[in-house]
Amino acid sequence: MKFAIIVFPGSNCDHDTYHAIRHGLGEEAHFVWHKETNLDGFDTVLIPGGFSYGDYLRSGAIACLSPIMSDVKRFARSGRPVLGICNGFQILIEAGLLPGALVSNQGLRFVSRPVFITSVCKDSIFTSSLQDGRTYQMPIAHQSGNYLVSQEQLKELEQNDQIAFRYATPAGIISQEANPNGSTSNIAGVLNHQKNVLGMMPHPERAAEPLVGSADGLAILQSIAGNA
Repeated sequence: MKFAIIVFPGSNCDHDTYHAIRHGLGEEAHFVWHKETNLDGFDTVLIPGGFSYGDYLRSGAIACLSPIMSDVKRFARSGRPVLGICNGFQILIEAGLLPGALVSNQGLRFVSRPVFITSVCKDSIFTSSLQDGRTYQMPIAHQSGNYLVSQEQLKELEQNDQIAFRYATPAGIISQEANPNGSTSNIAGVLNHQKNVLGMMPHPERAAEPLVGSADGLAILQSIAGNA
């Protein structure tokens, strides 16, 4: 399987993502500079975290206009998997590939710490291999990770089973206590309507081997490889 890792000026999780794919998952991965225009030959697109273009204007607002994003949209429309992590999630929202908005954390502070999430959608490329009722530990590191949708949008997301992950306690209880940034309904990851595009704030690539404290993130990458 061949993964494309999109690199923007300011990306800083691109090499973490490459390491997780090549050495954790054992699959082929290539960096794709944001000025490229073609993703032919790739099976999955990954948009890593960081601070693309210094987060000027708004997180992801400039990166979503980069040349490569036209083909990311084409790639997504073809039904192939696209995963945006942290800043990648912000870019996917700004590009119109995912619903909602990501704004400053509820406490107006940068938050960097481990969190627990639980999968609440099984019918997707990214989650179908995850275990029911289990929590997965991985880190977050963001200033604008507060995911907002209207109550009408939330109802639609729930009806379409588009919520991929929610923040939870280690015991798997979805509660405000486990919510690190104020996100609506504890949402940590959301899917498009076709469920082939996922945006999430936690970093699975930074939890892909026991040496860094958790290998739970590898389960999401394995799910992609097993279903794409």
